[in-house]
Amino acid sequence: MSRNAPAAVGRVLPTLNEDGSRRWIRPKPSPGTFWHRRRVVAYALMFVFFIIPYLRMHGKPLVLLDLPRRQFTLFGTTFLPTDTLLLMFLLASIVITVFLLTALAGRVWCGWGCPQTVYMEFLYRPIERLFEGGRSGSLQMDKEHAHGQMHPRRLAKYAVYVVLSLFLAHTFLAYFVGIDRLVQWVQQSPLEHPTSFAVMAVTTFGIMADFTWFREQTCAVACPYGRWQSVLLDRQSLIVAYDAKRGEPRGKGKDRSGLGDCIDCGACVITCPTGIDIRDGLQMECIHCTQCADACDEIMERVGKPRGLVRYSSQATLEGEKPRRLRPRVVLYPTALAIMLGGFFFTLGTKPPADITVLRGLGEPYVVEPDGRIANQLRVKITNRSNADHVYHVSIDGTDAASLIAPDNPMSVAAGQTAVMALFVMLPQSAFAAGGRDITVRVADGAGFTGVVPYHLVGPEIQPETSRNGAEDDHR
Repeated sequence: MSRNAPAAVGRVLPTLNEDGSRRWIRPKPSPGTFWHRRRVVAYALMFVFFIIPYLRMHGKPLVLLDLPRRQFTLFGTTFLPTDTLLLMFLLASIVITVFLLTALAGRVWCGWGCPQTVYMEFLYRPIERLFEGGRSGSLQMDKEHAHGQMHPRRLAKYAVYVVLSLFLAHTFLAYFVGIDRLVQWVQQSPLEHPTSFAVMAVTTFGIMADFTWFREQTCAVACPYGRWQSVLLDRQSLIVAYDAKRGEPRGKGKDRSGLGDCIDCGACVITCPTGIDIRDGLQMECIHCTQCADACDEIMERVGKPRGLVRYSSQATLEGEKPRRLRPRVVLYPTALAIMLGGFFFTLGTKPPADITVLRGLGEPYVVEPDGRIANQLRVKITNRSNADHVYHVSIDGTDAASLIAPDNPMSVAAGQTAVMALFVMLPQSAFAAGGRDITVRVADGAGFTGVVPYHLVGPEIQPETSRNGAEDDHR
């Protein structure tokens, strides 16, 4: 080596060189069995993501996360902020499902279903290889540093990335505002809806930055799931692993005496989208995408060795232990999941078609009318959870002496909407004891639903007649 030649820069992390510079990962695709299956799954997931905003069920969007109105519609069912128990069951079921899948199949979500992997490996990187001339072309542009970043082909790639990011951002926004409103906004000036436009612009920038710059660092640095695997996995969990007993000692050359099946070709490292060496064992950065397995199988076929040097297996199996299908977490996770899903569907099935809330009116607790009667102002909040408009009638039970004054009774409430009825309950002073009177507010829609809400009216404290007479005698 010449004295003036620059020293080779090694790496300390998959994405970090010794000098602190970014080590860009330019993986070479390995179109094997797993890759073809993952591609089918990826494009199916993309199609589902794109089509969901256009689908409707029971007259409602299939999925709509309406944050300003605090309403969440999933598969034709609208969840309200008051559905705390339902949302708890749903979120707990999702978390337990992730735990169960990890215990059974490792990071199958990361490698097969995560949007970061799906869009990076089957949308953005294929476009990159098309514009930059494959892995070798990308590496050559990386060596040119700033000049390489301004290469016309790379600039053209960025232009396509912007269009894709805009499309993904608009589709993502449709999940929160609905496709009909989004279409209207697209046809209007951004000045007419600046907040939504700002959200879309920030989302576009985030997607662009993620798939252009952060890439695999999102999985290795930002996402906590890789760190969770240390507690979610056990020795029996299915992972993508290198069979060291079969492959070691590794070595090159035709003379294989004393060597394992691994020929140390590095194909598994070149194809890895996070830049790790699977032969170093289970690592946080591994997303179980099976690219290394496909690459190694192709090499094994070329050298006349059996496939599966890198394969789906478990740490226990690789070390010669007998697989155990029944173990504590495989029993506990499904049990907990069944409880959460059972609670969710039971609560959902027993949920009434309307939510009734009775609130005290604004101002004084009660008012003494000129005729001596006591007036309590109430507000009856009615949320129509059904898919049809209904007319609700409010009545009072618990006393025959009460009269109800309600200008909007009965009141029409549209499907999925909430309305508040203001009313006054008039009672004579003699109806109150110890400053209060219990009544029942009954709300009926005339279509089979009746909601009953107990309520406590307030009024003056009326002393019993005997107590007043006794007090007068003592005064005399």
